Amino acid sequence: MDVRVKFLGGAQSVTGSKFLLEIDDFKVLVDCGLFQGLKTLRLRNWDDFPINVEEVDAIVLTHAHLDHSGYVPRMIKQGYNKKVYCTDATADLLEIMWLDSAKLQEEEAEYAKKKGFSKHKNPLALYDQKDAEAALKTLVPQKIERPFDLNDKVQIIFYPAGHILGAASVKIILKGENQEKTLLFSGDLGRDSDPILNPPTHFKNADVLFMESTYGDRINEVSKVQDELKQNILYHLNDGVILIPAFTVGRTQNLLFYLYELMRTGQIPHIPVYIDSPMAISVTNLYEKYSDRHKLKDKEIFNFKNFHYVQEHQQSKLLNELKNRAIIISASGMLTGGRILHHLFNRLGNENDLLLMVGFQAVGTRGRDILEGKESVKIYGEEKSIKCHYTKIDGLSAHADQLELIRWYESFTNALKFTFIVHGELEAMKHLKNELEQSGHKNIFIPDYLESFELFTGI
Repeated sequence: MDVRVKFLGGAQSVTGSKFLLEIDDFKVLVDCGLFQGLKTLRLRNWDDFPINVEEVDAIVLTHAHLDHSGYVPRMIKQGYNKKVYCTDATADLLEIMWLDSAKLQEEEAEYAKKKGFSKHKNPLALYDQKDAEAALKTLVPQKIERPFDLNDKVQIIFYPAGHILGAASVKIILKGENQEKTLLFSGDLGRDSDPILNPPTHFKNADVLFMESTYGDRINEVSKVQDELKQNILYHLNDGVILIPAFTVGRTQNLLFYLYELMRTGQIPHIPVYIDSPMAISVTNLYEKYSDRHKLKDKEIFNFKNFHYVQEHQQSKLLNELKNRAIIISASGMLTGGRILHHLFNRLGNENDLLLMVGFQAVGTRGRDILEGKESVKIYGEEKSIKCHYTKIDGLSAHADQLELIRWYESFTNALKFTFIVHGELEAMKHLKNELEQSGHKNIFIPDYLESFELFTGI
């Protein structure tokens, strides 16, 4: 058995994760994500897939975030018609996220056409509702820690990775004629002390590791999160509205947990919190279905009297009238789309409002531009001046920080043949690689986009 890997995304980039394994003639795509952020990256979403999609025999997803799963409907549009494997909770999330993603893309294409700010005469969506519905039919949900076979030579096992509901690290066991080899894809690793989700699974043995590095260059202290959130709210509460962009899966639920605790214990006043994301509302309901996958025991948190779930567009627009003593949570977390753009359009110029970032902001996203001090950002084809207050809380991220990544890596007791640092910006990758090498670890690589490696021959 000969095994190769080709990096089709997530290589020196924190989005677009796609890793193509060629196991003899059998091709498995691990993750199938959308590129986000820089325009040069986003344009890759429109390119034809690097190989004929009909040559791909199976897709395996680590979790539901669109930078790991959102390209699947595009694969369907190009002719992919085989199976997509993921955990059962991920499958439920994808039913929400893919349909929402298609709807947003159709709406944005229509809006661009109506307002004329696209360079294309007839701007199109990357994929539509029909593609998303067809993608859902390819899903084959799997139980956590229960092995299943792709064929007689390839076995898969999902293990909890923390990060978000349903997220998994993927162990791939290759059964050659002479010996077995193990590939391990970390997926996105969660925090060791996440308030809701359990910590990621640690492993002792593997032959080849693919390891995420989103926060490979920094330390995010979870212990400071609640206090930082409290201080920001108290400081800005009476003057303006606090706008928090948050990913609908994971980040929003963690935010609600902290806000509930702060109000319950009297550390901040009881004020209305508007969750302006229909998708976040649907996702929150899944926490009850999968109650065995998280630590949350108080089910009243999400039904707290101060939490108001905004479903309709008209309700969302009415939030523009709020002047102070209110919090709005909306998606997307990196300000790349969704209802948050409507709120930004109306609030970036308000000197009394606070834009509070609580998650990673990739290069090229509006969130990153704002944090780097840009004077304006383009929204709906119009430049909007940034006059509101803005800041960032790091500890709320759903990603393991540098210390947690290193601790996770140190759990391996055998010498890995290869370690590939993936899903991170280049500087973060370099920092993590350097830290691991200084501890004596070898054969650590930072692959480039479209680069290939021979993993095994004749096993």
